[in-house]
Amino acid sequence: MSQATVPDTTVGELNDRVEAAHRAYLVARNVPPTERKNWLYAIADGLDANAAGLIELADQESHLGETRLTGELKRTSFQLRLLADEAASGEPLDLVIDHADPDWGMGPRPDIRRMNVPLGVVGVFGASNFPFAFSVVGGDSAAALAAGCSVVHKGHEAHPRLAARTTEIVVSALQGAGAPDGLFSLVTGIEAGSELVQHPLVQAVGFTGSTRGGRALFDLIADRPEPIPFYGELGSTNPVFVAPQAWQQRSAEIIDGYLGSATMGVGQFCTKPGLLIVPAGADLPALLADADVGRRLGQMLTQRLEDGFLNALQEMRERHGISTLAGGSGPDELTVLSTTAENVLAEPEILQQEMFGPATLIIEYSRDGALIDLAEALDGQLTATLQADDADDVDELVRVLTRKAGRLLWNGWPTGVTVSYGQQHGGPYPASTASRTTSVGTAAILRFLRPVAYQDFPSTGCPSGSATTMRRPGCGAGWTVCGPRPAGDRPDGRPDRDRRAGRWGGR
Repeated sequence: MSQATVPDTTVGELNDRVEAAHRAYLVARNVPPTERKNWLYAIADGLDANAAGLIELADQESHLGETRLTGELKRTSFQLRLLADEAASGEPLDLVIDHADPDWGMGPRPDIRRMNVPLGVVGVFGASNFPFAFSVVGGDSAAALAAGCSVVHKGHEAHPRLAARTTEIVVSALQGAGAPDGLFSLVTGIEAGSELVQHPLVQAVGFTGSTRGGRALFDLIADRPEPIPFYGELGSTNPVFVAPQAWQQRSAEIIDGYLGSATMGVGQFCTKPGLLIVPAGADLPALLADADVGRRLGQMLTQRLEDGFLNALQEMRERHGISTLAGGSGPDELTVLSTTAENVLAEPEILQQEMFGPATLIIEYSRDGALIDLAEALDGQLTATLQADDADDVDELVRVLTRKAGRLLWNGWPTGVTVSYGQQHGGPYPASTASRTTSVGTAAILRFLRPVAYQDFPSTGCPSGSATTMRRPGCGAGWTVCGPRPAGDRPDGRPDRDRRAGRWGGR
């Protein structure tokens, strides 16, 4: 079935859905996080109950295979439930209470209670390469809903029927769980996407895709009368730095692991390692032959992606000093290119040239300090990986890469981004447009919240959707968000000023 079976959303239809989403947000923002948890659990249950049909449809449109899609759908349900639990815990509220203090150093201090509140309507753009986990009700959508926002999702043209079917399941689940109508909806088409980011009721946008597409949306948002947050993940080459001793001891193992990571999903992961930086002198063709570099990888997601990949590969091949080590016969086979550190440092833009597909570049270095120089020449990255042994001195390299990337890996591979409390999926531009945030993990909820301070409010004046009572670890008594401090001493003996009252117990 073609894209034509899912018609583009008109501007009028877009406006209706955004306005309905705003009305839903006005209700959802006043619903306690413990109740919103039930909404996200209902969505996860709906996905699980319809897994067979969703996976079949996703495979028809993406060619990713049942095994990969089954795991991805499981991840999507898991992250919905994890973010729901995190929201219900009260942690994202980041509640801070400063009790009134007549003896405060700069003069009497009023009672101040600061907490996070949801932003409003969030536009989310789906990704082509993860039709479940980074698409319709993937990370950005789940985080926005957990925060108390509403979502208008812009479906990706790579899987239009899957987007429509998933939206049906999400809307039905939310209705069954008692969520307000319009809390989640789908729009399609380029014009709808452009209008979505400019709509005055949209208060934030999440995007996963190309640098060109993301930058176009970013510029539209910057031109709004009221600019809004744009959480864009745009591009990353995810370099792997191999230290001398590690290369000497286990070069074959490193090559094998690298190629396995670089070819995962036919090279169409945002965390695909695109650069392998190794000491010069090894027999690279022999190492590649032993790693079965010529195996067939399968079909790319769309013809558009394949065309873009082939253009990027050809452009890289035409650069001075770059040669082909292996492959190169077509988009279903890995192409391995090679060059030297000196050549790259003369043209540092090579380090940022992403080949989104089955191709990678090996860079050989032959002098001390080359790893540092290459790291300094990098633009922002989602990940940077170190392959090193105890005898390798990489302390300075780690310090440089900490400035360049959002996630550093030690003797591992960047593909595979677990959903957890400590995860960071983002980095300096162009890896993302908001390096202080993450699109994966529980901290993603914070993207769609903003802090408000309530000064000298009575308990009856608190927002009705805020948690009105919380407990600290080890405390036997509840502490109110607004209103006077409870009488009596704190059971844990802490000072009167409660700096982190919103952290309601451990995980």
